[in-house]
Amino acid sequence: ACDLMNQGILALVSSIGCTSAGSLQSLADAMHIPHLFIQRSTAGTPRSGCGLTRSSRNDDYTLSVRPPVYLNDVILRVVTEYAWQKFIIFYDNDYDIRGIQEFLDKVSQQGMDVALQKVENNINKMITGLFATMRIEELNRYRDTLRRAILIMNPATAKSFLTEVVETNLVAFDCHWIIINEEISDVDVQELVRRSIGRLTIIRQTFPVPQNISQRCFRGNHRISSSLCDPKDPFSQSMEISNLYIYDTVLLLANAFHKKLEDRKWHSMASLTCIRKNSKPWQGGRSMLETIKKGGVNGLTGELEFAENGGNPNVHFEILGTNYGEDLGRGIRKLGCWNPVTGLNGSLTDRKLENNMRGVVLRVVTVLEEPFVMVSENVLGKPKKYQGFSIDVLEALATYLGFKYEIYVAPDHKYGSPQDDGSWNGLIGELVFKRADIGISALTITPDRENVVDFTTRYMDYSVGVLLRKAEKTVDMFACLAPFDLSLWACIAGTVLLVGLLVYLLNWLNPPRLQMGSMTSTTLYNSMWFVYGSFVQQGGEVPYTTLATRLMMGAWWLFALIVISSYTANLAAFLTITRIENSIQSLQDLSRQTDIPYGTVLDSAVYEHVRVKGMNPFERDSMYSQMWRMINRSNGSENNVLESTAGIQKVKHGNYAFVWDAAVLEYVAINDAECSFYTVGNTVADRGYGIALQHGSPYRDVFSQRILELQQNGDMDVLKHKWWPKNGQCDLYSSVDTKQKGGALDIKSFAGVFCILAAGIVLSCFIAMLETWWNKRKGSRVPSKEDDKEIDLEHLHRRVNSLCTDDDSPHKQFSTSSIDLTPLDIDTLPTRQALEQISDFRNTHITTTTFIPEQIQTLSRTLSAKAASGFSFGSVPEHRTGPFRHRAPNGGFFRSPIKTMSSIPYQPTPTLGLNIGSDPDRGTSI
Repeated sequence: ACDLMNQGILALVSSIGCTSAGSLQSLADAMHIPHLFIQRSTAGTPRSGCGLTRSSRNDDYTLSVRPPVYLNDVILRVVTEYAWQKFIIFYDNDYDIRGIQEFLDKVSQQGMDVALQKVENNINKMITGLFATMRIEELNRYRDTLRRAILIMNPATAKSFLTEVVETNLVAFDCHWIIINEEISDVDVQELVRRSIGRLTIIRQTFPVPQNISQRCFRGNHRISSSLCDPKDPFSQSMEISNLYIYDTVLLLANAFHKKLEDRKWHSMASLTCIRKNSKPWQGGRSMLETIKKGGVNGLTGELEFAENGGNPNVHFEILGTNYGEDLGRGIRKLGCWNPVTGLNGSLTDRKLENNMRGVVLRVVTVLEEPFVMVSENVLGKPKKYQGFSIDVLEALATYLGFKYEIYVAPDHKYGSPQDDGSWNGLIGELVFKRADIGISALTITPDRENVVDFTTRYMDYSVGVLLRKAEKTVDMFACLAPFDLSLWACIAGTVLLVGLLVYLLNWLNPPRLQMGSMTSTTLYNSMWFVYGSFVQQGGEVPYTTLATRLMMGAWWLFALIVISSYTANLAAFLTITRIENSIQSLQDLSRQTDIPYGTVLDSAVYEHVRVKGMNPFERDSMYSQMWRMINRSNGSENNVLESTAGIQKVKHGNYAFVWDAAVLEYVAINDAECSFYTVGNTVADRGYGIALQHGSPYRDVFSQRILELQQNGDMDVLKHKWWPKNGQCDLYSSVDTKQKGGALDIKSFAGVFCILAAGIVLSCFIAMLETWWNKRKGSRVPSKEDDKEIDLEHLHRRVNSLCTDDDSPHKQFSTSSIDLTPLDIDTLPTRQALEQISDFRNTHITTTTFIPEQIQTLSRTLSAKAASGFSFGSVPEHRTGPFRHRAPNGGFFRSPIKTMSSIPYQPTPTLGLNIGSDPDRGTSI
């Protein structure tokens, strides 16, 4: 550059790398020589930003002919459009990785998982080293990483790398790779497409070409060689972009010099010595720089012009792509374009996978598991039809995407587990060996499975549950006694006896005044009967008039009210609420007990989950170690089953608990005809159910996106409610054998009440027979005077009427109700007041009431001596007469203030004659 300046120059054009660009910028700024810098990358490797420093606008004489590096912006936009979340970036030795630092920072902020790997010059050696150092699990994870990749390398290296990874089977037809480089020709594009499988996206810089062929080689007044302006010419195809910018730069300078000559503002060429310190800069440098910046040219790279900051803003990127496929040499089409002003123009989404999979037929492998997959129709000669929750999810995906499917059951009816030789059996094995496209059932997402197959996002949460048989409800015949404890019942019975005894003693110490015609006496039997009747709220017949007795009964009635009210309230609760009697209510409870054996399906995901956690010495929860000891008895053959249906039947017919998927167990418990199951489990969902696909399947992302949409709009909840209704016929969590019916009580709840009634009837019949026998035995003996305490009222009726012989009117009529009458010594009652008193003969415990009618005094009549002497009680030498009282309102006679308890209708007679001497029953005491 110094030699050129010594010779004399008007401007300096350089096409070099970033390393030397800084030195030339310093020299041009010092000498005031316009410097047109064209960045060149090594061997077609993508450019990295040079980062030229600009001190101030007046001192900056360097213009960047090539546009800034927009690779960061283009890659971010494309990756966002494809919705990638995990991918790897490959770059070659010549690329400066610092060029995409801005892109890495942005994707890291968005939570994307990005890996970086440098591609060595010897690609075959690098791939061979991967197979030699990686285990099978690591190699499978590496294959999964290669499903989404970005290649930042020159076209030659990209071709070799694609060839190696395809031939070594590191990628499958479902992979999607992006190759970005400004220096990719049409020939390179065709070669890259031919060597790749899966989906390929190519991003390269493009230049606008005039539609009119005759105008392609004319740029203003300049004619361009046909070998350069024809896009299909082999020479133009092999030219690097930096050379195209050099061509346009020369055109730009030629136009600037021509303009200077036209304006007569030409400056002599600078002849400078840049080595000497006292060298002065060129005086015409600023004027020449402004002329170049204001000028522009339409060349091979399109419009070449400069902005205020000295850069070229005109750049266009073309995005080419193919669809998924296994065929090599597929056609490629333009998907869109990108520029700094308008951004992305076009859609990069593969429409076939988004919402149009019509014509695609997928082969689906499944395992029967209620309620996820069940056979709904099995007609001989026709394909089986299936139903279930997982089938509903698959049908929703097929309806939206438009594909069809064929379902078959895994030959061994297993979900799949790794074998000794590293292969897989069951449903997972069908996908690994590519005999099926997708697998769906009650399939949980586990790390081991995800190493060999792909999973969609979870469409339902998963948790481990336990199925147990409900405890049979025992028949409690005496449930009516349950509200009170046995000790409380004993206290109540003792209290009844004690209060009855106290009432009797109080009345014995202070006898009450009984009314005329009272039919009861204050015996111990009557006191006990009265206390018991008041306790059961049936009342009593013994009138207690003393203050002490009434206080006692008031306290007793309050006590009885509280006891009966409490009993009634607790009885309703005991008869309507079912208490939980089973002690197993969680996985922790199950692991702590050994009375009920439990197990799961051998070699299933649940079995492996318990085994891994149970054998992990660093596991904090001892629950899994305890469960593993029970499940692994006899190497797992004692308590485990081969299929889930066998485990359910084992629970139903024996003392066994089945550990399995909580969703499956809940469905079984809800739909059991006898409602004999209940479930317990862990409420924390650490995994989920997903749809399994072949490793590298192109349908994973679109299936996952559609599942998320079903969850967001509530359709997934509708499908769940179809198979797991909230109001099922059986109670999932009740450990006793009851159905969810109303609060009606059955005969079992009241069997004890009927037993008590039956016992009372039997006892009363026995007592009646005993009394009959006793009375007959007593009647065979001659009654003594002391035993003759009562007489038959019919006999009394005839006796009294026979005494009234002097009156032709109807005789007095006495009630036939039972009245206790005792001997009365008339000699001790000489006056009217004495006759009205009540005599209590304590030696016989018999209360006596006098019935002396006073109606004769009102009617101005008197009893004759014969009539008066008719009332004989024992040996009485003399009998007195007394006046009758008024008739009571009820028709009987009473002595105020005591209420009359029996009525004796009376009609007066002219003469009453009583012959004591001729009375055969004179010795009868009443």
